[in-house]
Amino acid sequence: MPDCLGIMARMYHRYFGMQEAPFSIAVNPRYLYMSDRHRDALAHLLYGVGSGGGFVLLTGEVGTGKTTLIRCLLEQLPEQTDLAIVLNPALNSQELLATVCDELGIQYGNGDYTLKTLTDRLHAFLLENHQRGRQTVLLIDEAQHLRFEVLEQIRLLTNLETNTRKLLQIILVGQPELAEILARPELRQLNQRVSARFELHALNQRETRAYIGHRLQVAGLPAGQELFPGRVVKAVYRRSGGIPRLINLLCDRMLLGCYGRNQLRVDMAMYRAATAEVLGAGESRPWAGIRPWLLAVLLLAAGLGGFGAWQDRPMFASPTPVLTPAAPAQSPTTPAPELSPSPPAPAISPPGPPAPVQVTPGPLDIYWEADFGAALGQLAKLAGVVGAGPDPACDTLPQQGWACLSRRVQTWNELLEYGRPALLTLVTEQRYQAFGILLSLSVDQAGLWVENRVVEVPIAELASRWQGEFTLIWQAPAGFSRPLRVGDSDPVVAWLAQQFAELDGQSQPLATELFNPALATRVKYFQRESGLSDDGVAGVKTLLKLQQALGQARSLSTTGNG
Repeated sequence: MPDCLGIMARMYHRYFGMQEAPFSIAVNPRYLYMSDRHRDALAHLLYGVGSGGGFVLLTGEVGTGKTTLIRCLLEQLPEQTDLAIVLNPALNSQELLATVCDELGIQYGNGDYTLKTLTDRLHAFLLENHQRGRQTVLLIDEAQHLRFEVLEQIRLLTNLETNTRKLLQIILVGQPELAEILARPELRQLNQRVSARFELHALNQRETRAYIGHRLQVAGLPAGQELFPGRVVKAVYRRSGGIPRLINLLCDRMLLGCYGRNQLRVDMAMYRAATAEVLGAGESRPWAGIRPWLLAVLLLAAGLGGFGAWQDRPMFASPTPVLTPAAPAQSPTTPAPELSPSPPAPAISPPGPPAPVQVTPGPLDIYWEADFGAALGQLAKLAGVVGAGPDPACDTLPQQGWACLSRRVQTWNELLEYGRPALLTLVTEQRYQAFGILLSLSVDQAGLWVENRVVEVPIAELASRWQGEFTLIWQAPAGFSRPLRVGDSDPVVAWLAQQFAELDGQSQPLATELFNPALATRVKYFQRESGLSDDGVAGVKTLLKLQQALGQARSLSTTGNG
């Protein structure tokens, strides 16, 4: 039986009057859309290659067009250029030099070669090329995977020079962490030899529309024909994040669907079908890492046509503001719990198994504690605190290796960033202070922990009783007292690096007691995956999420029922 989808893929462009498929993900310099960023990047690269310096550096996220830009650069190199391309940098120093020699056609013997042999042969070739007026360029793609000793060997290659110029020009291409790697103190000699560097970013919405139009024009779309209406282009931009590779995949599949339905214009139904098929799974999805319940809310809001306005509203919007101001509570003064660093003795350990959960609907007024200590005791039991007692206080928890963290937020979104069961400070109808243990959140319901069961109450009703104050219990790392950032030297940094090593299954942590750029890059990626601001600073929210990712803490449930 013929592959109908394959046949359609090979011929659908003719249906629209084009000479070729406009959104192929194959690298083709003709389709390079020269945004302001790409134009600047190409200018920097051409300057770096022609300046006779040592290294040229191009970084950018996956799918931003680095390879296409490099192909365009290579096409503009002088004819008297010999080029060696290394596409698989997962090599040791000897293998890398052998690969470079193979690319340049340098003979080095059969199996008995050494680093010295390879270096000598390469040096002789470079000198001969220079005397013949030829230039030699080495391009290494995916360079973020290069080992330290290999990077050092590459640096040594740039020592091969004359009085006026380097004999070997090296172009390093990789993801953003490559720049962080080169910023390490031990690689400062290599980093100082970079004569030109540029980082590619994703397209903005205006550039996304121009990018789509550019590819259609290059493919031969007849003038005056609009295949992608503005609403679809905006949706493509939002879903792809402006990453050209994802834009290509979505647009290609939409045109295929348009052809299959015998239509001449893409609509939102085709967009949704293409999105489900292309981005329904895999790490390349911009929504990867977003909680399923949140994705459901996003899709619901988009389906109702209110996505643009919804972005600026609180997560759980209700007819009244989510956080309704209330008069000051008229109850005996309860000391405001603050963050207390734990002593160095206790280590972080997973909490005990949660108690059985029974979901019961009911009104709010009867589901709270009037006493802070009693409510804190229940929260401590849920968190797995051993020996806290039925009526603990925040100033005694550090003796158990735990700490209270009290904050005030403005929206449910901000509370969700902490991701832990929380003790909400509430105001009763009689204007007294009370406390409710929040264990779960859904779109319109909140789950409160009451006598070993979860009681669901409407979000709108709970919001009218809550001023935004909450307390949670966590195991702060020993000695942690402030956010950690690049340049900090502290034993807690070693703890943080070890936690990430365990999370990644690595035997060696990225740092010891010095917070280096490599650790900062790892923190940024984790923050991005966890829905936090990716500033690379390891604060309380980041540590809370990290403990949850390692299974060391119970999370605030957001699946609906706790």
